[in-house]
Amino acid sequence: MKVILLENLKKIGSIGEIIDVRRGFARNFLIANKKALYASKENISKVEKIKSVLSKKDNEKKQEAKKTSVKIDKKEYKIKRLCTENNELYGSVKPTEISKLIKENDSFEIKPSMIQPVRDIKSIGKFKVKISLHPEVDTEILINVVSSETTQ
Repeated sequence: MKVILLENLKKIGSIGEIIDVRRGFARNFLIANKKALYASKENISKVEKIKSVLSKKDNEKKQEAKKTSVKIDKKEYKIKRLCTENNELYGSVKPTEISKLIKENDSFEIKPSMIQPVRDIKSIGKFKVKISLHPEVDTEILINVVSSETTQ
């Protein structure tokens, strides 16, 4: 199915580009999240007219992402979790928890989908976590998982 992109998407394409994607991906993700339109003649001419406006909005998002990146880049966040004698966690630290932790400490709204741990956080220690703030802006933080001594 052919669609026209309304925003820059990593590994997919840039604004105004007409791409061919699977029907389900187009309907359920791109069009549902207003990231693309069906590639009809009317939509193609409409996107050509508003392409500069879309580019301006994208640049604003990019600048905001850069500001956020500067503020949280290489920052360390501490999480206390219960663990076994082998320093393995009961469960793992998920992106939703990391998102809440960043919001509590720094008041930045970062969606869990933007957070990509380098590997699963299932033990005590320090872990690098990549955050994709914009298709062109990435940053990295450090998650320090420590043992909470008391079991409740």
